[in-house]
Amino acid sequence: MSDRAVLHVKGRVLVGPDDVRDELWVVDGRISYDRPVGARDIRTVRGWALPGLVDAHCHVGLGPHGPVPEDVAEKQALTDREAGTLLIRDAGSPSDTRWIDDREDLPKIIRAGRHIARTRRYIRGYAWEIEPEDLVAYVAQEARRGDGWVKLVGDWIDRETGDLSACWPREAVEAAITEAHRLGARVTAHCFSEDSLQDLVESGIDCIEHATGLTEDLIPLFASRGVAIVPTLVNIATFPKLADGGESKYPTWSAHMRRLHARRYDTVRNAYDAGIPVYVGTDAGGSLPHGLVAAEVAELVTAGIPPVDALGATTWAARRWLGRPGLEEGAAADLVVCETDPRADVRVLAAPRRVVLDGRVVD
Repeated sequence: MSDRAVLHVKGRVLVGPDDVRDELWVVDGRISYDRPVGARDIRTVRGWALPGLVDAHCHVGLGPHGPVPEDVAEKQALTDREAGTLLIRDAGSPSDTRWIDDREDLPKIIRAGRHIARTRRYIRGYAWEIEPEDLVAYVAQEARRGDGWVKLVGDWIDRETGDLSACWPREAVEAAITEAHRLGARVTAHCFSEDSLQDLVESGIDCIEHATGLTEDLIPLFASRGVAIVPTLVNIATFPKLADGGESKYPTWSAHMRRLHARRYDTVRNAYDAGIPVYVGTDAGGSLPHGLVAAEVAELVTAGIPPVDALGATTWAARRWLGRPGLEEGAAADLVVCETDPRADVRVLAAPRRVVLDGRVVD
């Protein structure tokens, strides 16, 4: 399709859970619900249209051992695009991926800067590893480098105790989150365990990644503060293998990881039932492949979230949370067209009929 061609999407257009239309038009890369006057070069796509999918926990430019070359990062981004992921919140990366912003054929990225971790308390090569007295300064640095988000590592294995434990004292995270908010950035944190959550939430954090340690007594606190979670269930599925690998050296940690895995669906369903915002994230990059967004949506449904809300967690609701448009009039035409109604079976997301990025059909 040429840049001047008009795209006509006909069938059912899921603008939101209660806003379903019969068609939309794409003119000069923008969405319109009025037929353009005098249009001649028209391409029609039929099916069920959704806003471009969102992966709210993804790491473009990150590999198993740290940053990767640009050609590898490009392949990661293209893999996500082919899966219909057109908006990524890059939840921590040591790579400079600003060059992607100049590529009209790659997904849009909202960056959280580089992970900020306690010394020797995270994966080597991923994070700034610092001590609490430097946390405010590093949060300020990443708030200025990112796109409105900062990523902390809230807990990790403590080699002295042999189990997960919180990384930061309460006063350090309070000061750091206050500084991030002063600079206009939201803060999220990697958290597997239970004991890191209360201090982070009461200190004003905006989101928790993974949130496997979310217990019944903490759920009301999350709900009252409006703290979102991104469960990354396709990543939590790897916990048993991780536990097996650490059994001989850290048996307490291994048993803890298995317990967190065993209750993962109950954790997510209980959070959803309490009104905690839940969004789709895959944790792609590092050890996980890209392009897993459809699998994560299916995992949310398995956990007990209704299909329409699981769809919202990667489309209209996720985009609103991140401050990006969906299929509104005049918005950039980033959309996915499915063969059948994804509300009836979310697994149809795994094989999109068409992907449209900035008004161009990805062929």
